[in-house]
Amino acid sequence: MSTMTDPPKPGFRLSQLIYDTRYRSLTIQTVALILIVSGLAWLVSNTVANLEALGKDFNFGFLSNSAGYDINQKPIEYSSQDTHARAAIVGILNTLIIALLGCVTATVLGVLAGVLRLSKNWIVSGLMAVYVEGFRNVPLLLWIILVFAIMSESMPQPREFRGDAPTASMAVFDSVAVTNRGIYIPSIEFTRSLSGNEAVASQEGLAPVATGWQDWALIIGVIIVSIYVIRLIRRRADRIQEATGVRPVTWWLQIGVFVVPLAIVAVLLGATIVQPYLKGFNFTEGVHLRNSLIALWLALSLYTGAFIAEIVRAGILAISKGQSEAAYALGLRPNRTMNLVILPQAMRVIIPPLISQFLNLTKNSSLAIAVGYMDVRATLGGITINQTGRELEGMLLLGGFYLLVSLLISSAMNFYNRSTQLMER
Repeated sequence: MSTMTDPPKPGFRLSQLIYDTRYRSLTIQTVALILIVSGLAWLVSNTVANLEALGKDFNFGFLSNSAGYDINQKPIEYSSQDTHARAAIVGILNTLIIALLGCVTATVLGVLAGVLRLSKNWIVSGLMAVYVEGFRNVPLLLWIILVFAIMSESMPQPREFRGDAPTASMAVFDSVAVTNRGIYIPSIEFTRSLSGNEAVASQEGLAPVATGWQDWALIIGVIIVSIYVIRLIRRRADRIQEATGVRPVTWWLQIGVFVVPLAIVAVLLGATIVQPYLKGFNFTEGVHLRNSLIALWLALSLYTGAFIAEIVRAGILAISKGQSEAAYALGLRPNRTMNLVILPQAMRVIIPPLISQFLNLTKNSSLAIAVGYMDVRATLGGITINQTGRELEGMLLLGGFYLLVSLLISSAMNFYNRSTQLMER
């Protein structure tokens, strides 16, 4: 009687790391990782050796030294005696401000231009085509300088607003002054603070108090909660529409949820509107939007908006024409069809390339140095490096900032993109 036995298993051979598909991918990844780590180690070692040869070390202690230079556009309190770290924070805030303003404005312009370019009115579509092709095919730097030159050369001087017969006048109920030095708009200032500070009476009224982090935390928290409640209201409206076929009117409720809490916070903090006025040779009080900020904001918005317009147009054309015909058959007007049927479906096509445009706008804001806008490139990546001689540390911090902002924008937009995708059953 014979016994059946399993054949002996072959042992592991080194040749399997290359010729066996079970191990080949792991081998390639391991070799690639070793090469990358070795290259980085050589780069770091070579950099340290070169710094030692120049008598330099690698540290970020320079951030605690006095900056010694002024910044013209200051969203927070800053003086030349503050540290390089605070100067970098001011530059970062200036960059974030221009990026936020640019992204919002470019999106609005791009959506409008993209929709209007598909208009059956050839004059409207032709004008939008001129806008898109004109801005897309001219370098951004030229548009920034052009807008800056227009604001600096063609706007009235502050002295033209004074006298018995002024040649220039303020706009919007005498609250906005457009001059060759920038635009002056009313500001909102607080006479009370959660930190316990109170306004001090002066000859001109109550002097505003410095807004502390507690105040900003309260304001931002109220905005976040309001947005969350608005989302709940919209979801409830969606459920009612799915159940009854009729969507309730909720726009007034959404506005109230957002405005009323902010109004209550404003009253608690003693918010007052301070209008700019002419004093001496220039306007004072209010918010001063410098020509450099306006030039960068408008140029970035118009330039990026032209690209977004093409993205929106392509996204709309990607939707089947039968969707529009079905909406018209149900009695929907063209504008309602665009808002309720076409654009929601087109967003799935529009969002991915739109992320790239937001990233490009944020990084293109570094061109602010051409018109003297003090962003993070001009502060941390410019004057600070020139004064301290810390080129490597400054550039690493600058690159890390742009990398972090880009990742945050990508994450936020990808989250929104996932929320608009079709759910498979």
